[in-house]
Amino acid sequence: MPGFRKLILAAICLITFIFVIRSSRPSDVPGAPGYRPVKEIFDEESDSLRESRRQTRPRGQMPFGSSPTAPLRDRLRYQFPYDLERSFPAYIWQTWKYTPASVWFEEGLRASEASWTELHPGFTHEVIPDDTQRHLIWYLYGSVPDVFEAYDSMPLAVMKADFFRYLVLLARGGIYSDIDTLALKPAHYWLPEELDRSKIGFIVGIEADPDRPDWHDWYSRRIQFCQWTIVSKPGHPILREMVAYVTEEALRMKRLGILRQGKMDKTIMEFTGPGAWTDAVFRYFNNPEYFDTRPGDKNVTYEDFSGQSIHRKVGDVVVLPITSFSPGVGQMGAGSTDDDMAFVKHNFGGTWKTDPSL
Repeated sequence: MPGFRKLILAAICLITFIFVIRSSRPSDVPGAPGYRPVKEIFDEESDSLRESRRQTRPRGQMPFGSSPTAPLRDRLRYQFPYDLERSFPAYIWQTWKYTPASVWFEEGLRASEASWTELHPGFTHEVIPDDTQRHLIWYLYGSVPDVFEAYDSMPLAVMKADFFRYLVLLARGGIYSDIDTLALKPAHYWLPEELDRSKIGFIVGIEADPDRPDWHDWYSRRIQFCQWTIVSKPGHPILREMVAYVTEEALRMKRLGILRQGKMDKTIMEFTGPGAWTDAVFRYFNNPEYFDTRPGDKNVTYEDFSGQSIHRKVGDVVVLPITSFSPGVGQMGAGSTDDDMAFVKHNFGGTWKTDPSL
C-alpha cells in the first residue's frame, strides 16, 4: 500500500510539473495552452460574421441572393457586393502557362511582365499559371457552383483565359492586363487629378474605332472596348453582367451538347471575347437601374465615343481613348507610345493563337 501511494504521489508531481512548464510557454506556438491554428481562428471569425448576418434578418429566412434558387445575378451581387467609395485594390492580375519563376517562362515576355512590377512597387502582382487558375476559381466561386461549372466546361484555353479576367476582377478587383502588355505609366497617372476616385469604379479603354464602311470585316463592333487591360473595383455591375452572360451561355450550350470545339453556336468573339465584352459595357450604360434615364432619352451608342481623344466619364465609368491602351498602332487616331495619354502598350503577341487546343 505505501508503494502504491508513493506511485500516485509521483504521478501527481509529474503532471503538475508538465502543467507548469507548458503554461510558461508562449501561446502562439503549437502545443501551448490557448494556441489555435490560424485556419481555426479564420473559421471562427467567418462563423461569427455569418452569425451577425443571420441575426439581421427574420428568423428562418435566408438572404434572397444567397439562396441556391435565386437568379444568378442576385447571387453574384450577394457574394461580391459593389462599394463605389472604396479604393481601387492594389492588385495586378496576369495569366500565362507558367510563372515568371519557371525556366519555361518565355524570355520574350520578361520585359513586359517586369514593367508592371517596376512601375507599381506597392502592388501585389500575380501571374496565375494555367494549372492554378482552376483552383483559384473554385476558391473564389465555390459558393456559386454554376459559375465554376461554366468555367470548367469550356473546351478552349482562350475562352477560359477570357472568362478568368472577368471572374478575378469581379471577386477581387484591381488591374487585369495580358501578359504581352507593357506598362508605360503607373496606374495612378491614368486618371486626371481632378477626378474624385470615390466616384469612379471602373476604367475601360477603346480598342478600335474603325470609321470606315468595311469596319465589320475587321472588328466585331463599330466601337470596340479593350479587354486586354481592365481596371475595376470588386463587384462592379459590368463584370457581374459579363460573368452571368458567359455562365448562362456556357451552360445553355452544354445542355445542348454543343459546348465543344467546332460545335458552338457562338464565336469566341461573341461568347467571351471583345464583342460580348463591348455589349456588356453598353448594356450597363443604358441600364435605368444605374442611370437616371427618362422616356425619350437617347441611348449611349458608339457615336458617343468615336473620335474620342481624352478621358470620358459616364456615370462611375471612365472610358479612355484609343491612345491609352493601343498607342503606336498607326491608325484610328491612336497616338504614339510617348503620348501623354499612352498608358499601356499591347505587343499583340497573339499568344492565344499558339494554344494547342485550338
